[in-house]
Amino acid sequence: MHSTLIQAITAQSVIELRYHGYSRIVEPHAYGRNNLGNDILRCYQTAGGSKSGEGAGWRILKTREILSLHVTEGCFTIRHDYQRNDKGMLNIFCQL
Repeated sequence: MHSTLIQAITAQSVIELRYHGYSRIVEPHAYGRNNLGNDILRCYQTAGGSKSGEGAGWRILKTREILSLHVTEGCFTIRHDYQRNDKGMLNIFCQL
């Protein structure tokens, strides 16, 4: 999954994944490790479900809790409200 996430971010490819029982379509912007040692993905969800009931918005997903991941043929542009050097990440593996 590590190399797939890096490739998707670099190519600005849309990802379809399954997380916490919901199918989600996301635009990955940053991937790294937080201060608790969890690998996390900062992404913008454009479609799909969530526990909160909100279908779209910024998310931080723990990569170990992603059950399946598929890079789609869709591409995205960087979100205008995205900020590089994510403060939630102690180490950044890849970012836009």
